[in-house]
Amino acid sequence: MHGRNPNSAEPTPTTLRDRREVQPAKNGRMMLLLVVAAVVVALAIVVSGGNGDTSDADVLSAGTAPEDAVTAASVPTADAALTAAVAAAAPAEPIIEERTVDLDGCTLEVIEITVGDTGESVECTQKALYAAGFYDGDFTGTFDEATATAVKGIQAQRSLYVDGVVGAQTAESLGIWPGDESFVVRTPTPSPGSMDRLGYELSPVASTGSDAPPVPADTGQGTGKRIVYSRAEQRVWAIGDDEYVVRSYLVTGSQYGNEVPGRHEVYSKSETTTAWNGATDLPLMVRWLDTERGAIGFHGIPKHRDTGEPYQTTDELGTKLSGGCQRQHLMDARFMWEFSEIGTPVYVV
Repeated sequence: MHGRNPNSAEPTPTTLRDRREVQPAKNGRMMLLLVVAAVVVALAIVVSGGNGDTSDADVLSAGTAPEDAVTAASVPTADAALTAAVAAAAPAEPIIEERTVDLDGCTLEVIEITVGDTGESVECTQKALYAAGFYDGDFTGTFDEATATAVKGIQAQRSLYVDGVVGAQTAESLGIWPGDESFVVRTPTPSPGSMDRLGYELSPVASTGSDAPPVPADTGQGTGKRIVYSRAEQRVWAIGDDEYVVRSYLVTGSQYGNEVPGRHEVYSKSETTTAWNGATDLPLMVRWLDTERGAIGFHGIPKHRDTGEPYQTTDELGTKLSGGCQRQHLMDARFMWEFSEIGTPVYVV
């Protein structure tokens, strides 16, 4: 007969249920142990520096792990070590030191500079532009395109004529203009009755021969009979075929930039002419440049047509007051009238 073995322990429903409940409990404890172990390992890596990678993903901060896995003392220690490591590995920010510019004694030595010029006047201009906040290049002493751009920038901002050329107005705005008078050489008044080689009496502002100031350095003048006019010195030299300075004297030149440098020629002469305004007489006119607004040339100090009063005094010769022409003392104007012939070269420097 088949029947139950009284010695076998046939499980009851209650026993099976208990076994099913015990297994999950063991699994839960195992998972908890694994989590705790993982947290401990992570902390050990952080505290020891890990694999050297200090990216943000590896920085452990307070509150990122269960409170029972991280002590209050360990977290700031790990953060401090990592922060120090990050700071040491990060590149230092560059320190830009503003250059000190000494503008004491910084002035132009010529009346204007432009692209291609070199020398101390250019270096002085670059320093002044830097001090004014318009230039950040090197002080090379070479007037390059960067310098020209800076010059145009300050000219535009300060309502000056924008041409990239540093002349009197731009230099004055930069504080490096020495003043017109610094270029002018005034010779002693000649003795009464002193004459030049052609027999013309010297004016109070004239000289001759070795008493005359040096002729400007050759700028393509060549040799032979010629007239040299220096805009900076406000002076004329009449030079003969033998290179002898027949006469040199101060004039009053243009207050504008319309006296074109370079080689020109005397092309016409008039004993008396009228200025463009019709109210001024110009005696002994010797023309060497034709412009849209009229001729530019050497002539005597102009006079008001209605009163006959001169526009300026002899003492004002050597200053820039005219609209384009070179005003001369009447005694010098008479000399120029005789000395200059049609075709005589006129060099403007």
